[in-house]
Amino acid sequence: MIRFLTAGESHGPGLVTIVEGLPAGVPVTASGIGDELARRRLGFGRGRRMRLERDELEILGGVRFGKTLGSPLAVVIRNTEWPKWAEEMSPEPGEAKRALTTPRPGHADLAGMQKYDTHDARDILERASARETAARTVAGHVSKLLLNQLGVYVISHVVAIGEVTATRDDLPGPGDLAAIDDSPVRAFGAEDEAAMVAAIESAQQARDTLGGVVEVLAYGLPPGVGSHVHWDRKLDGRLAHALMSIQAIKGVEIGDGFDVARRPGSGAHDEIYHDPGGFTRATNRAGGTEGGMTNGAVLRVRAAMKPISTVMRPLDTVDVETKEPEKAFRERSDVCAVPAAGVVAEQMVAIVLAQEMQRLLGGDTVGDMVQRLGAYRQRISDF
Repeated sequence: MIRFLTAGESHGPGLVTIVEGLPAGVPVTASGIGDELARRRLGFGRGRRMRLERDELEILGGVRFGKTLGSPLAVVIRNTEWPKWAEEMSPEPGEAKRALTTPRPGHADLAGMQKYDTHDARDILERASARETAARTVAGHVSKLLLNQLGVYVISHVVAIGEVTATRDDLPGPGDLAAIDDSPVRAFGAEDEAAMVAAIESAQQARDTLGGVVEVLAYGLPPGVGSHVHWDRKLDGRLAHALMSIQAIKGVEIGDGFDVARRPGSGAHDEIYHDPGGFTRATNRAGGTEGGMTNGAVLRVRAAMKPISTVMRPLDTVDVETKEPEKAFRERSDVCAVPAAGVVAEQMVAIVLAQEMQRLLGGDTVGDMVQRLGAYRQRISDF
């Protein structure tokens, strides 16, 4: 089953991703990974670094002639700004020219400094940075490629930025993803773009930051992905864990989520019907999961991102050396990274779904999985 490991720091020489457990036969190219990494830089409100970054990557192993071999996939994403940081981030013995001693509220700085016994926040922030999600994107991209071979498609869109909430009730489909990526805020439809862009511009003028909400949708999943028998196998729990691991994500809901808690039971569940095509539901309040498993409906999950913690008007903090009040230091940052967060959320959802499809189907090759999925879908249709 797929598992992955990332290594590297934000301003280090590069990021490394190793993905183990991919079946043989998944079509993977460096250009395809590069295109997915470019999607991660999308969105109005991104900072200067997004214009400077050039994700130069190399596949070091696991792929031959454009297809996975079944061996671990290894990819390095080089940091083109490394020469500027080679001295400050050197792995050789030495000391920093200037320790960052004023931890930023909302970041991992202070807790990490206390945990690892350092008075330099750079020892913490370099790994805690959301730049790490570039390495995750490699694992997510290849997971999506595997899912696509199985007829499963994962997309995302922005449903809120600050107090501006999308007004469309219909859901985008896989064919809408290109149009969503063309939107400056990755919104589905042009109705809400202007208000979202205006909210970001207002925050920028106020030297502040904005958060928001993204929605991830998965199409084509059969019933029964996940399990009800163990707490750590429940699909909704695994998805919540994966999404909450993304930097700045502070809340996750499946389907109608918190709205369901305010409804009576008669209006909270999806009633079951049967027609010549099989079992159906007129609603999808549960977001495509029941009892920790998919139920055949569209999987729908939302993640709430807090405003970025590094603001142009530095927040109050304390110098860890002097214990005196200070203003937090500033690193380059974004005004709003919600559009990009949707792309990263896609990756994490895809990884979990690919793992659970492997658990359901087994198989050392994509062909094995496709064959077994066909038999499984046939059994479901005959139920």
